[in-house]
Amino acid sequence: MSDSSISSAPEPGAPLTASLGAKLAAEGFGTFLLVFGGVGTAVFASNHFTDPGADSAVYVAVALAFGLTVLAGVYAFGPISGGHFNPAVTLGAAAAGRTPWRDVGPYIIAQIVGGVIASTALTLIGMFGPDGWLTAAQDAGFASNGWDELSPSGFGMPAAMIIEVILTGFFLLVILGATHPKRGSLFAGVAIGLTLTLIHLIAIPVDNTSVNPARSIAAAIYGGSEALAQLWVFLVFPIIGALLAGFAYRALFDTTTAVTRKP
Repeated sequence: MSDSSISSAPEPGAPLTASLGAKLAAEGFGTFLLVFGGVGTAVFASNHFTDPGADSAVYVAVALAFGLTVLAGVYAFGPISGGHFNPAVTLGAAAAGRTPWRDVGPYIIAQIVGGVIASTALTLIGMFGPDGWLTAAQDAGFASNGWDELSPSGFGMPAAMIIEVILTGFFLLVILGATHPKRGSLFAGVAIGLTLTLIHLIAIPVDNTSVNPARSIAAAIYGGSEALAQLWVFLVFPIIGALLAGFAYRALFDTTTAVTRKP
């Protein structure tokens, strides 16, 4: 972390004193927390994903779960790794010049592994649930992202593509602004967590909200063949949105212009 960075929520990719191994462990644990908390709420705390007639107020619970878990992760692991927990965030931070490109691959691997371990843990818990519970949850997609039949409100594939690009892009803009080494805030984690909550409130009815390929992979591997077949959209389009935002932020907000004063 640079001397000018905030201590509670460092900017993604700021120079840190921790070793690469510690950073990767932090990313893995943080992504585990995100998936376990968010997807876990979706499959355990309500019947929405196994009972189409359930109260739609579950959207609020799931949105808060994702927001609260990323908020906790940012403050717990952000000082070690930058607190990405999301391949799209890592790529966007690299595009913005905040993360070294050499760290992108290891970060993404750690995030995917953390997410898959979390969804595996949820599946193991479900094995000891009521008779038929796990099968029903998996048949309903296991909180996977998707369109058409996998969309809670029946939105099509173009809607999923568009909303993932837009919301992931704005998520990156909030992260990069809130954790800026000179203009950042001590409450960056709160801003990031609340933004992710808002994103889920917007997008859950459309495609169950991704903005995070690691989260999408973690759910899809237990969500059945249809969820896996649709997974590519939630790998490609969040990354497109993040890269666009990262390059745009660097060009628009991190450039400096010398001012020449007349004698």
